[in-house]
Amino acid sequence: MDFGLSEEQELLLETVRGFVANECPPSRLRELFDGDADYDPSVWQGMAEMGLAGLPVSEDYGGAGLELIDLALVAEVLGAAALPSPMLGHALACIALSEGGSDAQKEAWLPRLAAGEALGTVALGEEAEAWDPGSWQVKVEDGRISGVKPFVPNAAQADLIVVGTAGGGLALLERGAEGVKLEPVEGVDRTRRLERLTLDSAACDPLPVAAGPRVRDAGLVLLAADAFGGAWKLVEMSAEYARTREQFGQAIAHFQSVKHRLADMAVDVEPSRGLYWYAAHAFDHLPEEAERAAAMAKSHITERFISVARDAVEVHGGIGFTWECDVQFYFKRAMFDRAFLGGPDQHLDRAAELASW
Repeated sequence: MDFGLSEEQELLLETVRGFVANECPPSRLRELFDGDADYDPSVWQGMAEMGLAGLPVSEDYGGAGLELIDLALVAEVLGAAALPSPMLGHALACIALSEGGSDAQKEAWLPRLAAGEALGTVALGEEAEAWDPGSWQVKVEDGRISGVKPFVPNAAQADLIVVGTAGGGLALLERGAEGVKLEPVEGVDRTRRLERLTLDSAACDPLPVAAGPRVRDAGLVLLAADAFGGAWKLVEMSAEYARTREQFGQAIAHFQSVKHRLADMAVDVEPSRGLYWYAAHAFDHLPEEAERAAAMAKSHITERFISVARDAVEVHGGIGFTWECDVQFYFKRAMFDRAFLGGPDQHLDRAAELASW
């Protein structure tokens, strides 16, 4: 049995890696990180032209009709590049419509989202770490929605926001709707900006199917994939630095303590690849295992990302703590991946409950 990627998936990875390397090298990443822009619109447009904006969208609506594993592979590449992009929220908005939207809602939005003509995002979690769909309190009454969503990615640029509602439901909120207030959130990860969304009886269009849990699970898998990509990049960066940084007349890669640390980092990260692969596969093919697999992948891999980021700082020594060192991009991205959609402890508890432990 072949547990590897298909030729098409390998080609997808190679294509996205090449695009990211050309369009957002480290120098451009630093400009975006230090600047005020959420992301580079030209890079996002290029991603849309490659078909990435519509990866999870059915071919009937102009998308690629691919599975979550394919989208997760792209998320791994974006994580490895720490690419500032609205891909996470946009992909989840597409999945939300695909999973829970009516035919009319799909016709109205999916072709535009798939083509990159419209940008989507999601507003899921609420105050007090209320990331689980069962704990959402935002309510819809007579086509009007009220409440607060404190952490919404790229909300200021989005044409469509998919809002999580009480009972695990979802509702569509269009740009420019009355009763909508957005405030920037000063987050640590400047590659993925957040806004606080306050809704005061704003007009919305509820989705007929309560697909909130499915969208949450897809988000957990994509965050796990992003974390894996970022963690493995830190292993590579640390190994390269150790080969070039000299002390006492020789590269620090020759020091036993550094070699052991690098080996531990690699062993921590590489085996976790299968966790997110399996969780993505389960999302589309093993519904009875999907929720638990997503929780396990998110909790484990994002925790490994934080651990490897700490190790990378130590390998880089004094420079590893500075703004000038690229390790900071990944350390801060690790903090986002760990916290967004719920921390490891929350999902480990859920995984235990789902397993009837």
